[in-house]
Amino acid sequence: MTTEIRRVALETGATTTVERWGDAGPAILCVHGLSSSRLDFARLGEALSATHRVFAYDQRGHGDSAEATGSLALAALAADLRAVADSIGTVAAVVGHSWGGAVALVGGPKVSRALVLVDPMLRVAPGTFVREYVEELSATLAIPPGAGRDGAVWSRYAQADPTDRAGKVHAMRALSIETLRRLGTDNNVDAGGWDLRPRLAALKIPTTILIAGEGSVVAPQDLAERSPAVTVEIIEDHDHTLHRSAFARFVAAVRAAS
Repeated sequence: MTTEIRRVALETGATTTVERWGDAGPAILCVHGLSSSRLDFARLGEALSATHRVFAYDQRGHGDSAEATGSLALAALAADLRAVADSIGTVAAVVGHSWGGAVALVGGPKVSRALVLVDPMLRVAPGTFVREYVEELSATLAIPPGAGRDGAVWSRYAQADPTDRAGKVHAMRALSIETLRRLGTDNNVDAGGWDLRPRLAALKIPTTILIAGEGSVVAPQDLAERSPAVTVEIIEDHDHTLHRSAFARFVAAVRAAS
């Protein structure tokens, strides 16, 4: 299996790290969620490297882009996605998990032929963002970057696949709690600014949404007016990180979309 790591310039002048698994075949571009990094898709890249080229990059504030500055508004993050896609060429499918699913929904239709959204953050109710997405990580991110934090993250994900576990350490090594807070404020969450249901209704490209059977961030009403181009599959007995825990079904969905 061949991998390649390179830097790609974004519209803001900042750069991000892009990793590729595989030498030939349809291109799949992956967008990670909160407190993750491009390595969240390392297992997918390994699984598909014989038939596909799998690309993933570090979103602002995460992984090797921890020092990246600028807006965390979804429109700005979608521009980052398009810049990475432009560096690849033709993209068969954009895959996004959670926050990355939201970014994929905003930016993906302009650069790819299909989407795979894994328990995406379609809507965040006003007043819930800090409780749902920030407080859980506050104790871990209060530990200064270094061996202490790496060890805490490694222990936190003790039940995860070793590749996924190492990816979480990479993602959170220099992550700031302020980055998570800004994701909420830059998107005006408390004023109802995070609501992608109109975009879901307007989709014209084939889109697969994988929903967690337990602890999903997607409410039934979020899907009520989805486009006919959208197919929904509920993965019973798996939680929000089903792309890791229901890995074979996740790989099958990506393969089918590409």
